[in-house]
Amino acid sequence: MQLDLVDVFGSGPLTGNPLAVVHGAVDLDADAMLRITRWLGFSETTFLLPPTDPAADYRVRIFYPAGELPFAGHPTLGTAHAWLASGGVPKTTGRIVQECGIGLVDVRQESDMLAFRAPPLTRSGPLDAVDLAETIRLCGVDEKDVVAGVHAANGPGWKLLHLASAEAVLAAEPVARAPLHTDVALLGPRDDAGVGEAQWELRAFFADATGRVCEDPVTGSLNAAVAQYLFASGQAHEAYVAAQGRKTGADGSIHCRKEADGSIWIAGRVATVSTGGALPGGF
Repeated sequence: MQLDLVDVFGSGPLTGNPLAVVHGAVDLDADAMLRITRWLGFSETTFLLPPTDPAADYRVRIFYPAGELPFAGHPTLGTAHAWLASGGVPKTTGRIVQECGIGLVDVRQESDMLAFRAPPLTRSGPLDAVDLAETIRLCGVDEKDVVAGVHAANGPGWKLLHLASAEAVLAAEPVARAPLHTDVALLGPRDDAGVGEAQWELRAFFADATGRVCEDPVTGSLNAAVAQYLFASGQAHEAYVAAQGRKTGADGSIHCRKEADGSIWIAGRVATVSTGGALPGGF
């Protein structure tokens, strides 16, 4: 088994979200994959497998420290990058097809970035009063700064608070502990954005296997769901750039685009940090 380390959605070297990609994982069961993921300590680790769907180029299983995810965005781009770098050749030129827990996901090259097609939301619409109050508590924000609270689930069950400003997003102080499978996030406009700069600020929080609340540096699945929310509500048009990770020491840059056919694509830069590491057997 080979282990690659890649950086996804960075605006420069080592500024994105790290991902570990394990090649040749056919002999690993789910328990072994979870043990490796927890030991590595990244927000996600992926495991490359032969596809079971004839339309797919490869299959991937995506794990985070609390278990397996049916879909996640930065692991999708990072895994596609690692697969290509290891000699993978798409069945269709210019279109990579990933098989994962939600089915097939399209990935494509966009200049110096990779992009994935945002999958359909599995749940959307406003949070009810109970969910809204709990999400405000978990995120540690002032209720007066909340513009809207919505479901933004597309694999992870994101609950999103739209705040009045990027400053309110950055000032949030999330709780230290939360129930397993907590996935909450913040979004706010950056009023000082210049041409080509990020127009929106995001933060994402999840509970790990011990219940500790962690902040994700850059989150592709969340950005895909946020893009669907912003485009559908008319708060974004055609394309925008989002920033995420500044409170974690990262500097993520996420490029979101809505095409004429209605599809939404989430793009970012992906870079190899290390390749060719070997994992021992015995898991």
